[in-house]
Amino acid sequence: MIPENLIETDLEVTEDIETARTYKISDNKIQGFTDEIGALEQAIYKVMSTEKYEYPIYSFSYGIELESLIGKDPLYVQIELKRRIAECLLQDERIKSVDNFRFDVSGDEMLCTFDVSSIYGNITVQQEVNY
Repeated sequence: MIPENLIETDLEVTEDIETARTYKISDNKIQGFTDEIGALEQAIYKVMSTEKYEYPIYSFSYGIELESLIGKDPLYVQIELKRRIAECLLQDERIKSVDNFRFDVSGDEMLCTFDVSSIYGNITVQQEVNY
């Protein structure tokens, strides 16, 4: 029972690009909508504020490991922070690169500033780490 007449059809596959439009969160409240670079800034803030492996709602690839840096040598923290931030942010397909890391150390706190190149433009981000 093999069919003798096959119907040939040219299928066109179109890929839907997901919108970057999302709720804008300000002062821990939803205040309208944001999109493109604003949505990406918010996504960066959220992923950088989520400790990796801590919350079962997120996949193991979401978030950043910062707690394990507490008590470590500042030079080690700088090197490891570069790797962990890049690994964390490059999971997002909108982000092309993470570069130009700068560190300011004050006591047991380190302020890390870096540039994110995205499909929407460039963003400068700051992350404070206690070590």
